Amino acid sequence: MDVRIPALSRRQLFGAVAAAAVLVLVLVRHLGGGGSATPAVTPVQPVAKPKAAAPKLVVVDVAGAVRRPGLYRLREGSRIDDAIASAGGATSKAQLGAVNLAAPVADGEQVVVPVRGPGGVAAPSPVAGGTSPSAPLDLNSATLEQLENLPGIGPVTAQKILDYRQQHGAFHAIAELQGVPGIGPAHMAQLKGLVIP
Repeated sequence: MDVRIPALSRRQLFGAVAAAAVLVLVLVRHLGGGGSATPAVTPVQPVAKPKAAAPKLVVVDVAGAVRRPGLYRLREGSRIDDAIASAGGATSKAQLGAVNLAAPVADGEQVVVPVRGPGGVAAPSPVAGGTSPSAPLDLNSATLEQLENLPGIGPVTAQKILDYRQQHGAFHAIAELQGVPGIGPAHMAQLKGLVIP
């Protein structure tokens, strides 16, 4: 079978070649093969991750039988155990059984690790020294030692209570304890039911 292609005129031939050249040029540009032509696809820039907010800090005064007493900044939600660890840990004279190591710390709180009594005997508990759960400690007649045995009250704060009592007279309400430097809402919560004016 013999197929004959009709003869094309010069004009038709030139038009077909020009159309093919334009088609090839468009395909080359579209597919990015133009050598010096800029690629059609631009690289995606990595998205910066949002920075996490800085953790909120609380300031705690760690005192008593610890290696480095002082003020410490801890992350919010830290425990008494974390505060003691920040202060270098408890000393060999510490009575850790009298401290709730799992309790969360509050901003402005004083953490006091009590010292064992002479001869390795544990110091009196917070209800010792003439007080019991049914007989709270009288703030107007309490001694330094009795005040030190209260939860959250160490030697320094106990002395401040005595100084306050001497300067301002007898306590008429438990709320007056908030006037003593170093005693805040956390201390007031710990002393609830343990002291009377």
